[in-house]
Amino acid sequence: MTSAPRDHDPDAPTPAGGYGPSGGEPSREPYEHPTAGWGAAKSVGKVLARAKEPVSSTRLMTVMNHEDGGFDCPGCAWPDDLHGLKLDLCENGIKHATWEMTPDRAGKEFFAAHTVSELATWPDHDLERAGRLVGPLSYDPETDHYVPVSWQRAFALVGETLRGLGSPHEALFYTSGRLSNEATFLYQLFVREYGTNNLPDCSNMCHEASGRALTAAIGTGKGTVDLNDIDTADALFVMGVNAASNAPRMITALADAYRRGAQVVHVNPLVEAAAGRTIVPHEFGAMATFKATPTGTLNLQPRIGGDLALLRGIAKHVLEAAEKDPKAIDEEFLARFTEGFDAYRDLCAATPWEDLEAASGLTREEIRAAGDIYLGSFRTIISWCLGITQQEHGVDTVREIVNVLLLRGNIGREGAGPCPIRGHSNVQGNRTCGVDHRPNKEFLDRLAEACGIDPPREPGLDTVHAISAMASGEAKVFVGMGGNFVRAAPDTEFTEQAMRNCALTVQVSTKLNRSHIVHGRRALILPCLGRTERDLQEAGEQSVSVEDSMSMVHLSRGMKRPASPHLLSEPAIIAAMARATLPGSATPWESYVGDYDRIRDTMEHALAGFEAFNRRVRGPHGFRLRQPARERIFQTPSGRAEFSLAALPDPTPGAGLLTLATVRSHDQWNTTIYSSDDRYRGVRNLRTLVFLNADDMRERGLSDLDHVDITSLAKDGTRRSVRDYRVLAYDLPRGCAIGYMPELNSLCPLGDYSAQSDQPLMKHLTVEVAACAR
Repeated sequence: MTSAPRDHDPDAPTPAGGYGPSGGEPSREPYEHPTAGWGAAKSVGKVLARAKEPVSSTRLMTVMNHEDGGFDCPGCAWPDDLHGLKLDLCENGIKHATWEMTPDRAGKEFFAAHTVSELATWPDHDLERAGRLVGPLSYDPETDHYVPVSWQRAFALVGETLRGLGSPHEALFYTSGRLSNEATFLYQLFVREYGTNNLPDCSNMCHEASGRALTAAIGTGKGTVDLNDIDTADALFVMGVNAASNAPRMITALADAYRRGAQVVHVNPLVEAAAGRTIVPHEFGAMATFKATPTGTLNLQPRIGGDLALLRGIAKHVLEAAEKDPKAIDEEFLARFTEGFDAYRDLCAATPWEDLEAASGLTREEIRAAGDIYLGSFRTIISWCLGITQQEHGVDTVREIVNVLLLRGNIGREGAGPCPIRGHSNVQGNRTCGVDHRPNKEFLDRLAEACGIDPPREPGLDTVHAISAMASGEAKVFVGMGGNFVRAAPDTEFTEQAMRNCALTVQVSTKLNRSHIVHGRRALILPCLGRTERDLQEAGEQSVSVEDSMSMVHLSRGMKRPASPHLLSEPAIIAAMARATLPGSATPWESYVGDYDRIRDTMEHALAGFEAFNRRVRGPHGFRLRQPARERIFQTPSGRAEFSLAALPDPTPGAGLLTLATVRSHDQWNTTIYSSDDRYRGVRNLRTLVFLNADDMRERGLSDLDHVDITSLAKDGTRRSVRDYRVLAYDLPRGCAIGYMPELNSLCPLGDYSAQSDQPLMKHLTVEVAACAR
């Protein structure tokens, strides 16, 4: 059972726990220990103890991320170990899987006891802690309760509403990264047969910039690196990510790299725990002797938005070295495989060092130190995450990463290449298998031939524009496959108002979250199986496939008894919605659900790279999708890898202002918050906070844990504020501020998105921070 909710008082101070659970008095204690190791083991022990089914939960952990019948972690997209590691898991993966396997249930008794208005006053943590959803629910406006509804009636309501719209473009079909490849394919097939490309997804908010930049530069929207490359690189640049929390299994690779003598450069405004030391939990000798291994050799702290200037500086340093040593650049590679090198060299030469220092927030000596590491490495990987992409100039910055790699031929070489670090476990597979609001002609042509449909050709709406369409009334139906849209999206209050403006909202989920409470005039909750649960269909137990962040496609098979006999799989829910909406469809929806091999048989004809899908995916570790750029085949207009010539941006916020970036805490996965602690940043019982440089705090007359108001200044001149937050000093460049999402998403105006990627500027907001006005 869940705890009682906090009383809601709009005039009360902001709860320290924010969207997490309330706890004790906020405090801080700097974290000085290695990552993972005994700290993670202790945390995992507490998680398993709270799971109420510790034996079952512990057994399932031994098969997570294993081939031959294991299930894929529903957390991050870091690839599974290829060498038979028996405990290929991490603290946060265990939290995520155990959170799903809770024995608590949110059934009809729960919803009969609580109105939606009451649930709206609960913290987000308490909503999810109510337990697994066990049957379909429909909102009753007369009683303000969710009430049980039959699956048949729920699907009929979806079909009737969608058929009754004036245009298919009045409906939106969102997905998070948790959806399997098979469910993704069915979902986009349903949506396109219905007649729209309105397929906004979580990529629109995270790695859209990466996809657009890589496609323009090298002809593919994905990285070219695999785990073997990580294991053989001479240098790894890790930009805009705290791997210890966001991709914890990557920490093992960083420790291995350090031990073999590779350089590991962390680029982040914060010196995060991932840049320090680690004790790898499955290295039992190290655990027994408390022996830690460094995970970094150099830390660079550019100002927020200063990454492009740093990269341009590295390139300038390399090109200056090439004036005396021609081997500093790969002239043969540049001549054979690239376009625009001469113009890029001229651009770097014309950019003064003073401008690079001012824009990056780093000294010339710091930039040159990074450049020397790059010059000394034959095989270099540059990886990055949302700290790069959620900026105004995210596309330009990712393209500058490619520029730097091209200078020394670091694409199409073992141990080298671009490596975006994706977030959710199958977010890359979602895009590969068709969730894309801007599908290209080749994809649509293959889909039409394989499935016998005439898909729409005009682009659909992404996340930002979908919210605008709901607010204006242009979009009337929202269907969400997983995720927590209103918490993940920017401009929280506006997004909530937009969602309430819908005629119908449909949420396919495993647990209750804020997006069920903020709903349209009619609303359905359709509960589905989790990744950890057995999926039994007509042909027997089913497996689904996922694609990791390095293009490996492999099977995942749940092993736990479903939380309720009334749950349906995601493919089954999608197929039933499709049949109810398109009763005359020739697509064999029911046959697809009976045996997922039939879905894969169609996918192999519809999707490039999925030939012999059913056979290859059953091999050890599945198969890797071909990446032409890895073979130095660049599918760009020129047929070559293309240098970009972006102007150097000025990321300074202006006098008296700060640039704010939102991040996750360590005890959080996306919008799911497990506690109000952040172990690696030394914070307890506090989420409503902002980290500042100590000098910026003194300038404003602030001390640790003082109460502050934070106000964002939008491009259109409007202002948004959060009140009664706490301020903490942290090792940050001056002019920078850091706080937690999703609490601070309310400061990101819907109109403040990158013109290059349409991504909300979650890590590039201009703000004021001042002592609390209360």
